[in-house]
Amino acid sequence: MTINDVFGLRNQGRAEEAYEAARSIYAVDKRSYSATAMFWTAVDVLKLRVSENRMEEARKIYLALERLLNGLKDEKGWMRDAMKKCQALLEKGNNRERLLEEGPEHLRTGIWGEELAAAYLREKGYVILERDWHSKHRDIDIIAQNDGYIVFVEVKTRRNCDYADPVEAVNYQKLKNLRLAINHYLNYRKTDSPWRFDVITIIGSIGDLTPEINHIEEFSLI
Repeated sequence: MTINDVFGLRNQGRAEEAYEAARSIYAVDKRSYSATAMFWTAVDVLKLRVSENRMEEARKIYLALERLLNGLKDEKGWMRDAMKKCQALLEKGNNRERLLEEGPEHLRTGIWGEELAAAYLREKGYVILERDWHSKHRDIDIIAQNDGYIVFVEVKTRRNCDYADPVEAVNYQKLKNLRLAINHYLNYRKTDSPWRFDVITIIGSIGDLTPEINHIEEFSLI
């Protein structure tokens, strides 16, 4: 395995494999090119760990990145920009942890539902790209990748269906905001990949062992 192979895996979105390969190379070769590969693959895995809510691991990776950065040249500032983004992700993940433990019940339920939805998607083979992605005051709960598609996911969680089906909350105004946020994301990433919009509804309460999960693919944005 060479450094070029590592970056090849990274470009294919195989972050875990790229990270492990970079670690193996860096263990015996501390030169700049190896350290650079180690840095960028660790950034990718930190993002994954935050999306998986494995915050302790993410924090350890961040500390390792700080040590790596001290020994690297960063003339264009790209690595420092990446560190700022990683720090922001950690703060967002830490806030999510605090809200899940101490926040109002409706916020705790919503965060719990999003965690379930993300875990459900990963089990189905989806790669989580973003969590709680913001475009001004509009947000997208989950952005994932699957079979070459970028999948934008809205998650709705309710304790029960006594008053309404949670999918009914994906109303005209919500869809309008989602269309704007999705367009912003596609333009921001400068991607021409095919995409779709899905809705995941979850019925249950925090601690339920068998919550009801319904995944609606290709939900209409109109």
